[in-house]
This record gives sequence, C-alpha cells and structure tokens, in this order.
Amino acid sequence: MSGEKYREDAGRWYRQAQADLKAARGSMNTGSHEWASFQAQQAAEKALKALWYFSGADPWGHSIAKLILDLPEGPYRDVVMPLLDSAKALDKLYIPTRYPNGLPDMIPAEVYTPAESRSAIACSEAILYAVENAMR
Repeated sequence: MSGEKYREDAGRWYRQAQADLKAARGSMNTGSHEWASFQAQQAAEKALKALWYFSGADPWGHSIAKLILDLPEGPYRDVVMPLLDSAKALDKLYIPTRYPNGLPDMIPAEVYTPAESRSAIACSEAILYAVENAMR
C-alpha cells in the first residue's frame, strides 16, 4: 500500500474513532453505561489503528494494549506508551460489556455504573488526544 493510501486510511479510522467516542458520551448520558464503556473501548482501538496506518504499518487485533506494545519503535510509540494503563483498563471492557454470560448471574446493563463509563470515556479521550497529536 502506498504512503498516501496509509494516510487516507489513518484519517478514516480516526474519524470513526471520534464518532465512536461521541456515541459513548451519548450512551452514558442515556444511562447505557455498559454500552458507553464498550464504545469508549472501540474508539480507542480505532484511534490506535489509525496511528498504525499513519505510521505506514498494518494493525491487527483488538487489544488496545497490544496495539501500543506492538507499534514499531519510534516517536509514535513513544507518544502512546504512557497510556498503557488506560489501554489495559479499556481492554477489560471488550467482552463483559456486551454479553450476558460475561458476568456471573447478571447482565452488563445491570452492572456497569456511571463512574465506570466516565472512566472509560476519560481513558479513551486521552488516547484519542495522543493519537491526534502524533498524527499532526
């Protein structure tokens, strides 16, 4: 893939990350904290995939922490490495926020709280901010 195509793909992935983050805020405001948490995870995942494309590499997988750790050495990785703990927190939301059998005896809609969705959104915002700055 050409460098120009990688940059175009980076822009598309980042715009979708922004849309997912906006959706997360909306879900939080309507009380769907499990869904807001998952959308925040998705926003951060897509933002990091945008950074991979921006750097001229092909991302793979859904773990935000792995997307950071496996990013080729260099300035882009250096920008997001301090957010590894946020990435790990978001990774924990990938499955149990969506499936009734992901938590014992309860469904995600009954378990996730406003504080958890706010925290997930804050982690995601930090990652999107770092990625946006790296891609400038």
